[in-house]
Amino acid sequence: MAEEKPQISNGNTDDTFERDLEEMLEDGPNVNEASSTVLGGTPNRMTSSYPGSGSSYGSHYNHDMNESHLSRSYTMPPATSNVPLSSNSHSNGDFVPKSTITQTASSKFETIREWSMNTYKCTRQFLSERLGKGSKTIDLEMESQIEALRDTQRKYSRILQLARAMTNHFYHVVQTQRTMGDTFSDLAQKSPELQEEFTTNAESQRALVKNGETLLGALNFFTSSVNTLCNKTMEDTLLTVRQYEVARLEYDAYRTDVDFLSQSQKDSSSVAKLDECRRKFDEHKLKFERLRGDVNIKLKFLEENKVKVMHKQLLLFHNAISAYFSGNEAALDSTLKQFNISLKRPNAEKPSWIEQ
Repeated sequence: MAEEKPQISNGNTDDTFERDLEEMLEDGPNVNEASSTVLGGTPNRMTSSYPGSGSSYGSHYNHDMNESHLSRSYTMPPATSNVPLSSNSHSNGDFVPKSTITQTASSKFETIREWSMNTYKCTRQFLSERLGKGSKTIDLEMESQIEALRDTQRKYSRILQLARAMTNHFYHVVQTQRTMGDTFSDLAQKSPELQEEFTTNAESQRALVKNGETLLGALNFFTSSVNTLCNKTMEDTLLTVRQYEVARLEYDAYRTDVDFLSQSQKDSSSVAKLDECRRKFDEHKLKFERLRGDVNIKLKFLEENKVKVMHKQLLLFHNAISAYFSGNEAALDSTLKQFNISLKRPNAEKPSWIEQ
């Protein structure tokens, strides 16, 4: 006899399934009560029988239920360690509060904004001055001194360029004289009939080389001193001058803004802008006055230093050139001693380690 398949009512089956599911959820762990750890492991396969259901139906239904519903609720990866569920834990001290990041970003943004506004105001002031539409703060006496300093630096740079060229050319002359002296000395040994003449010329070339090296020492000292005065001392003063000019431009830019806002219509927003602009103006005014004082002091000391240095260097240059071309070896040596210039002869013996 063929086995009759039981007829199952869908309504009763659904009600029975919901009741069993509620019982299983009550028997299982309460996830909301977990405070510090997550339980891991593979869930057991759950089967249940329903009244009037066959084994094949229960197996097929359990398979579908495990894949579609229970796997989402109970299937979890195996836990290898306790995982804290608290959101206040810090990871290895690298936690950065959100408020700190916000403050840093805000500070950078404010710095960029102030720089942009300052650049805009200075550019506008510069263009208005060039076009003859803006007013400019001018100190006539200081401006004339600054222009004279720049002109002096250009002329001293030209002197330095010529002195270096002269020193370089004269160095090659001395090297040629040394080669000629060695050649004359060699020929004096190989030409008995002209030995006296070759020897005389060799000795004269050696004397010229010796005096030429002395003059080269004086020229090198001259170029070194002029280079220090031109490219270090004067340049340091001109650097302060450039800072002063930038401060003057900022001062005039904010002064123009204060004048404009003072004449505009008064309301709450304009009054606040005027107060802020006056505060900025006072800051740039103090900076401008401080740099103007620094420029005055540096210009004064530079003028005194320039006269002192150039007086010494021009006297050295004149005495050394005159003594060399007049053939006065004693006067040439005396000039170097007067200015405390020591020469390093190429053939001179090196000092001992005790002297060093």
